[in-house]
Amino acid sequence: MRKLFFLLLFFCALVVNAQNWQKSFADAQALSKRNNQPIVLVFAGSDWCAPCIKLDRDIWQSEEFKKYAETHYVLYKADFPRRKSNKLPLEIENQHKILADKYNTKGYFPLVVVLNEKGEILGETGYKKVTPNEYISVINEFLD
Repeated sequence: MRKLFFLLLFFCALVVNAQNWQKSFADAQALSKRNNQPIVLVFAGSDWCAPCIKLDRDIWQSEEFKKYAETHYVLYKADFPRRKSNKLPLEIENQHKILADKYNTKGYFPLVVVLNEKGEILGETGYKKVTPNEYISVINEFLD
């Protein structure tokens, strides 16, 4: 019984973790390769960019998107907050700058870049005033 409990606990942790945004881009790449899933890389300004905040609230936080993304995408957010209270650790800040130099050369916010497991760009989009299911369709168009 005890083994079953720990096995269930481990499985639940995996399912919950699958919904989360990855902590590093390296983690996202590794998971993408392991699961053969595209990376949804989001460039956002979480505390200053109104369309970024709307995209987060209306799409990323929706139950429809979370449920779908859990088994179809690897998620990573390259955030660029401006308030000192939201400042990221220097290591993560530098990682985001490197990603921006490679994938967001024009500095658009929000920018959603869909990548394959090799880090090659499959498509780009931004904020759209659509339902979560419609947004999923936009992302999936890049995967065909």
